[in-house]
Amino acid sequence: MGIPIKIAGIGFKVPDSVITNDDLTKILDTSDEWIRTRTGIEKRHVLSGNETAVEMGIEAAKNALLKSNIDVNSIDYIIAAASLGTHVYPSTACEIQSAIGAVNAVCFDITAACSGFIYAIGIARSFIKSGEAKNVLIVATEGLSRCMDWTDRASCVLFGDGAGAMVLTVSDDTQDDILAIDLKSEGNLGNFIKMPTPGKNCPLVEPNDEPKMFVTMNGKEVYKYVVTKLPSYIENCVSKSGLKMSEIDYLVPHQANMRIIEALEQRLDFDPKNVISNIQNYANTSAASIPIALTEAISQGKMKLPCTAILTGFGAGMTVGTTVVRLREGIA
Repeated sequence: MGIPIKIAGIGFKVPDSVITNDDLTKILDTSDEWIRTRTGIEKRHVLSGNETAVEMGIEAAKNALLKSNIDVNSIDYIIAAASLGTHVYPSTACEIQSAIGAVNAVCFDITAACSGFIYAIGIARSFIKSGEAKNVLIVATEGLSRCMDWTDRASCVLFGDGAGAMVLTVSDDTQDDILAIDLKSEGNLGNFIKMPTPGKNCPLVEPNDEPKMFVTMNGKEVYKYVVTKLPSYIENCVSKSGLKMSEIDYLVPHQANMRIIEALEQRLDFDPKNVISNIQNYANTSAASIPIALTEAISQGKMKLPCTAILTGFGAGMTVGTTVVRLREGIA
């Protein structure tokens, strides 16, 4: 139904600074073995000095645009999925627009935490299918290392920084690359993962309790939720695509925890060789984790194109997003 969509290009960018598990032992009561056995993470890239999430997003966007062969002036919308941009406003999308010169683009940010990239695909898909847009740039960029309590080993070891981008356009043939998409929100479970906004009351009224802008997470409840509900959500999306699970070549899950990824493999009966994971090198980069994993896997030849793939993410909200896509040669 509607106008067919092509995935024209993808790209990513991570900071140069790397923190290993052994590095974290200098500031935390932890060990490389403790972190690896519980999460699968060995190291993570983090912002340093005056580097920003917006700068990463700009570079990821440029990389995706280069692969797409689409003129920046032809971009109709820029959608940024960013839990924490450099500013509340201007939006991350507007700052990226200014840097890359996409003067004709309408720009806005969305907040769906680790599901943000899939949510952005859903929004872009609607714009293109309805004829509202021809070319949409999606950028997921996250600098969550600046929102960590670096004394809390249960949370700070999990996250890294990075950005990923995708260009969607009107297909130049009859093939639609976005075969199906399924989005879920369960706000009643919002207490599982939280990051408050700090701020002071006006001095003319009673003072408030000023929260610290740290990510907190109930890891056990998140794990239980994901392994219980996500497999059925994925199967539903595959069914909507008109394909069978056996016809899907690859699974690209959100890179939150290796135990969760392995649990999804088992519940979906998916061959581990075809499950894309790079969590060991990047940790959880929130909304950016799926495009980073996807771009790297294609660039390294771990995914053979053309192919079909499931992209699936979950995060604070709770939010879940899954899409079934076709991936063409030359996108990364």
